[in-house]
Formats: sequence, structure tokens, C-alpha cells
Amino acid sequence: MKKIIASILAALFALTFGLSALAEDVPTIGINQYGEHGSLDNCREGFLLGLADAGLVEGEDFTIDYQNAGFDNAIAAQIAQNFSATNVALMVAIATPSATACFAAAEDKNIPVVFTAITDPVEAGVDSGNITGTSDKLPVEAQLELIRQLQPDAETIGIIYTTSEPNSVSAIAEYQEKCGDYGFTVEVVGVTSQSEVTQAADTLIARGVDCFSNLTDNNVVGVLSSILEKTDTAGIPVYGSEIEQVKLGCVASAGIDYIQLGRQTGLMAAKILTGEATAEEMPYETISEYSIYVNSEAIANLGITVPDEVAEVAIEASEVE
Repeated sequence: MKKIIASILAALFALTFGLSALAEDVPTIGINQYGEHGSLDNCREGFLLGLADAGLVEGEDFTIDYQNAGFDNAIAAQIAQNFSATNVALMVAIATPSATACFAAAEDKNIPVVFTAITDPVEAGVDSGNITGTSDKLPVEAQLELIRQLQPDAETIGIIYTTSEPNSVSAIAEYQEKCGDYGFTVEVVGVTSQSEVTQAADTLIARGVDCFSNLTDNNVVGVLSSILEKTDTAGIPVYGSEIEQVKLGCVASAGIDYIQLGRQTGLMAAKILTGEATAEEMPYETISEYSIYVNSEAIANLGITVPDEVAEVAIEASEVE
């Protein structure tokens, strides 16, 4: 009887040890998402789809440790340091502050980093080393053309941006460089934190701008609903930088598909996990294809007439899942 019990215990120990060893062999992907809003959530969803497209199965080929920084740079840095301490196989950074935090934390241990939703990786300082990913560079000229088509008499575009956000600084420079070609001037208000954004919106409204144009600035997008309350009351259209902002109430956008952006990021990550390539061997990729999205209800409420050339190519945001 004792021999039988001993054999059973030995078998259970072997099974438990085997399962533990198997679990340890499954690489962990640490996802550091800077905050929760539609475009960043879409990046994460697309990333997981990209891994699946590459034939990888969660639980067998990888596990996910998802952490959200709540738009706090210090928390983003802490998350990255925790990933480094636990020796994750790969860090995935969604948005610039998370990317710079992961890159710094991963360097000593040579952990690869894959980023997404960064407008200007060069300006952010994450364009070389054991890091790669996808850029969501804004189609600024297409946005300016769209605003001109929907508001032929508009003169001034208001933009709120975070002064410490390299992507936003880069996008502001491009707007200022190109706005004159479309007959606009740009009024900008910089903020240092999300708590200052709604006051910045009040400032632009007081300056009499004809419309707002959003960047992919996380501090701004994170409180978009509050901005829209103010601009709707003032009768000022807001143009988004991607579809989720248009769904929330922006009138229109020339924007990229963040599901596809994340998907491409997932495919790149899969190559690293399977040993097909290293992060250093893969230059970052810029997704440049865009679509025109409109919110017909918001457009009607603000009395905007959509010209035929826009109507022919526009996609109704509310009809896109």
C-alpha cells in the first residue's frame, strides 16, 4: 500500500513539475499601454490578431501580461521596470511614453521592445537599437484638405498638444509648415498634463478659432468627450485623427486604421518570438494608408455641408465595428 501511495505521489510530483516547467517555457509578452482610449485599445486588439495571424496561440506559444499606465509617465516607467525585473521575453509598448520607458528599462537586459502608435520614432529616440515597431504618422495634408473641403471659409485651426510629447511637437511643426498651402493659420496651446486640456480648449474657443484638429496626443484624446461638450456648445467643429474620435463626436477625420496598425505590430513581434528576426534587424514601419471617416450626426448638428467629392469616399464611422 505504501508503495502504491509513493508511486502516486511521485507521479503527481512529476506531473506538477512537468506542467511548471512547461509554463516556464512559454515566453511572456509584457504589454505596457500608456492609457485607455479607443485608438490605443484598437492597437492592442490588432496586436493580438497579428500574433494569431502568424500562427501563434496564447497559452501555448506566449502568455500576456497586460498593464495600463493610466496616462501617467511615472507608472509607465514602473511597469517597464517590473517587466525587466521579471525578465519578460518581449516588451510591447503602446504609445510613446510607454515606448521610451520600456526601451530604457530593457536596455541592460537586452530585452527586445516592439512599439506601436508612435508618430515620430526618430524624434522620440526609439528608432535604433533592440527596438522596432510601427508608426502612426498623421496624414496632415489629407486632414488639411478635408477641413478645407468641409469648411471652405475657415481661416484658423486650433490644436491642443502636450509639450513633452515628441510626436505632438513633430506634428505641430508639420501643421505649421503646411497649413498656409491650404489657406489656414494654426493657433496652438501647449499643456503639460491632462488636467490642463479643457482649459486649453476654452482658450482656443475664446480666440475664435474656426475648428479644432486633434493629434494622436494621448492627454488630449483621453478627455475628448469633455472637449466636445465645450466645442459643440460653441458651434465649433472638431476633426479627429482616427475613427474612434469620430465615433465619439468629431465631425470627420483623415485617419489610419489602428486595428491594422496593431496587427502589423503583432506580425513583427511574432518574428522576434519565433527567432525569424531580431528587433535590431527590422526597421520600424510607417502605416501611411488612410481613410476619410465622417460622423453624419455631428456634421448635421453643426450645419456643415459635405461636398460630393468627400461624400463619395467617406466612411460613416458609426457603421464600422
